[in-house]
Amino acid sequence: MSPVNNMKTLLTSLVERTEGETVSIENLLNAVGRRAYGPLLLLLGFIAISPLTIVPGASWLIAFITLLIAGQIVIGRKLPWLPRKVLDAAFPRKILVQGVEAMRRPAFVMDKFVCPRLTFLTETPFVQMVAVACIVAALITFPLGFVPFGPLLPGITIMLIGLGLTSRDGMILILASSSLVGAFFVLYSLFARGLSAAISI
Repeated sequence: MSPVNNMKTLLTSLVERTEGETVSIENLLNAVGRRAYGPLLLLLGFIAISPLTIVPGASWLIAFITLLIAGQIVIGRKLPWLPRKVLDAAFPRKILVQGVEAMRRPAFVMDKFVCPRLTFLTETPFVQMVAVACIVAALITFPLGFVPFGPLLPGITIMLIGLGLTSRDGMILILASSSLVGAFFVLYSLFARGLSAAISI
């Protein structure tokens, strides 16, 4: 079983290491490996921007799981842990496969630019700072989850953070910060628009 080290191996693992009509969070975690944080965040980011989020409440569930995983990085927990109720949450596998197929071409392009560089950004204490950014992205997802395509930028941020940690590519982590700034801008714009509408009433 080859380890997940880029987008291609992530997508391949999700299809080849799962089966049946539904897949649980536990199935997905087992498919990518449950002993490393990078692949888990890469998985969560992929799910956050995939068709799986059409399932009601899926965006908020993934954001909650991301909070738990990133929080454990911050406190220095060696191995990730999730409660049983979260692990048992399930999705239709056919939607997962659709998402994988839709991502294959973008994944091929992304992997061409990924390589180990600025690796110090993937190590302590910088990795804890990256985890905090991941927590912020997850928190932003909750209000943006009420807006069509609102969770897209936070999801991209989480996926890039996972990719950067998995491939030890600090440049990808810097790129993730740009995506996070974009998510903040979207949230601010929505808040400002809502406040303006309330004042004009």
